[in-house]
Amino acid sequence: MFIIAPATLTNRTALEFRQLPRRFLGRRFIWPRIEGSWRLKARLIFEVEFLRYLVALLPFAVGALMWRDSALAIAQAPLLMVLVVYAVEIRLLGVTQAKRDALMTQAERDRMLDLFTQRGRQILTRIAAGRKMAQGALHLVVEQSELARVPPLSLVSVQWSEGPVVLDLTPDERALIRDTLFAAPLTERAMHRLSLARKEPLHTVELEVRAIPAHARMAALTGVA
Repeated sequence: MFIIAPATLTNRTALEFRQLPRRFLGRRFIWPRIEGSWRLKARLIFEVEFLRYLVALLPFAVGALMWRDSALAIAQAPLLMVLVVYAVEIRLLGVTQAKRDALMTQAERDRMLDLFTQRGRQILTRIAAGRKMAQGALHLVVEQSELARVPPLSLVSVQWSEGPVVLDLTPDERALIRDTLFAAPLTERAMHRLSLARKEPLHTVELEVRAIPAHARMAALTGVA
């Protein structure tokens, strides 16, 4: 999980947007400034389509170097290259509709979505209460990679309609998300299965700040919510 915020990102221009929710994968290359392990960085690099294409086509380049007499013939095999890329991207890293249907039953999907909504509202309520926010709507946005058979990549951000902006989350707020969002049974891998099953990589929970009752604000401030 990579929590997106101005404090955690090197290229802050990626945070500029006009419509909610802000999506990142496939639109801007993002790189962690803090809290970024080498596993996370490797996973972000693997998400770049162009680099995956180069890796898939690497055998053609190696073959051209090893068999120079056939280099021209190898370079003039675009259909074969397309088929290789297709096999890697669709058959190996992708998920067919039949496999999506087998990932999760409808009842499991509904339970996971309900749990995600409950946890999202809990997180947003505590953030809004801690900041004494009085207007606008907060959105907890979870965007997951559509690639299968690799470790899941989840980009998590809190976006505020006033701006709109991606909130610059404090270390305590980031810790709240890490400790709460993907606790069992809704682990990050389970959420990824849900995303693949629904063919929907973007999940959001919206909370209207003015609708938070006083007792919920007090409970959030005391750490009960």
